[in-house]
Amino acid sequence: MSSPETLDYEIVDVFAPRAFAGNPLAVVLDADALTTEQCQALANEFHLSETSFLCAPTETGADYRVRIFTPFAELPFAGHPSVGAAHTLVRTGRLAAGTLRQECGAGVLDVVVDDDGATLAGGTPTLDDAPAAEALALAMRLDPADTTGVPAEVAGCGLPFAYLSVRPDAVDRAVPDPSALRGMDVGEGVSVLSWDAATSTARARVFAADLAWGEDPATGSAALGAGVWLVESGLLAGEGTTSYTVRQGERMGRPSVLECTVTAAGGRATGATVRGAVVPIARGRIRVPS
Repeated sequence: MSSPETLDYEIVDVFAPRAFAGNPLAVVLDADALTTEQCQALANEFHLSETSFLCAPTETGADYRVRIFTPFAELPFAGHPSVGAAHTLVRTGRLAAGTLRQECGAGVLDVVVDDDGATLAGGTPTLDDAPAAEALALAMRLDPADTTGVPAEVAGCGLPFAYLSVRPDAVDRAVPDPSALRGMDVGEGVSVLSWDAATSTARARVFAADLAWGEDPATGSAALGAGVWLVESGLLAGEGTTSYTVRQGERMGRPSVLECTVTAAGGRATGATVRGAVVPIARGRIRVPS
């Protein structure tokens, strides 16, 4: 057990087809007594894209509460911190496998945990106008001719992102221009992706505003929002439940696979899920900031 001066933590790779792939996550256990400032200091110390702090629930029907921090800010919701946190609770014997009810800033959401990973249900789908695709391409230092004619949208299922559809050869050339992006309404960041209709697979790179426009190797919230955008764009069916895959992180040397579904009615998404494997990497104790 942890002493009052230290807390147990685990490092896991999420949406990872193998160890040292996917998106690394720090999971801090028994974090109830930590203040927001202490959580932020610990997240900055780990300096991964996110850190999950696990606490007792405060909402009726929830099994646990998670607070999610980047090195710079707290988030109401994020995909890989939710998947990694839930799987860690089950793997360490604190909760039983099956459907867990996770309390977070976006409400109480279902996470279904099995031996290899977890499936997360997103929040309520949202859809808003984005800058024109050509303007967004320029803000990503691409040529407007790299776009595919599919409108850009800001879509979300917990956190909103802007989605920019480009030709396959343009994905790796995207470089965000922070000064241009600051003047645009792009939600939490920009997903630059190419869509392969034959395999229902998006190859994506995601640049997050809360990471100072750094690239994220696997972004569950952006994968959920992609389903909302794909339905709105007519790239996936507007009725029923459809599966799709997001591949991310390959250019960073951390290949990630996010297996998703989106459910739609009347041409609009009504819900989405994202699933990924979770691989434990390390464990230890960390000092509690004073």
